[in-house]
Amino acid sequence: MNTPALRQQIRLALEQEAATGQLARQLEQQLSGLHPSIQLPASDAHGVLQRFVRAYVEQVPDVLDAANSVARDAGIEAQVKPVLKLAEQFFLSPPPLMEGHHGLDALLDEAYLAHRLVEEVNDRYIAHLGQPLIPLDTTVANVIAHQLIGEPFANQLDEAVHHALDGMLNEKVFRQDSVQEYRARLSSPKTLAAWQNWPCLSRQLGVELGLPA
Repeated sequence: MNTPALRQQIRLALEQEAATGQLARQLEQQLSGLHPSIQLPASDAHGVLQRFVRAYVEQVPDVLDAANSVARDAGIEAQVKPVLKLAEQFFLSPPPLMEGHHGLDALLDEAYLAHRLVEEVNDRYIAHLGQPLIPLDTTVANVIAHQLIGEPFANQLDEAVHHALDGMLNEKVFRQDSVQEYRARLSSPKTLAAWQNWPCLSRQLGVELGLPA
């Protein structure tokens, strides 16, 4: 995994954002138009939203490193590594539809691709094995990021994830003889314990989804 390159890319984007405030201004303009289900503390809504974006982006290399380590220890590296490399490539070699996006704004899009990739992989593993491959609770964070990125572009990013996975995780993958062995390893106490350090990202940062009153 080349996560040092990702961290360097993120560091440079954060420095650029600190100098320009471009994304901060964009987020401030979006506050009034956010879906009412996105609940932010009234006292510091803009600050919480900025910290959410920063953490959402910064968590990607940490998650990739952790997933790689857990997969190696659990004996499921052959299944996890291609997914992690694809998430990494979304940062290092973004798809053509990302052309023209720069700075932290671009990294939010790329982080969304990476987090949505993990979410989709987990959905497919749950459907076939009853267990997620990488049990991270990013669903709410991804919904919030989708809203911040905006439609229809976020939908295009979703399609890019689906297209990438169709060639990697098709039905044949889950019909292999070794699938039951992987299921046992996914649900082992050692594997589950290794993921306890990754609680819900959005909840950590004070951003929630709820039904409007």
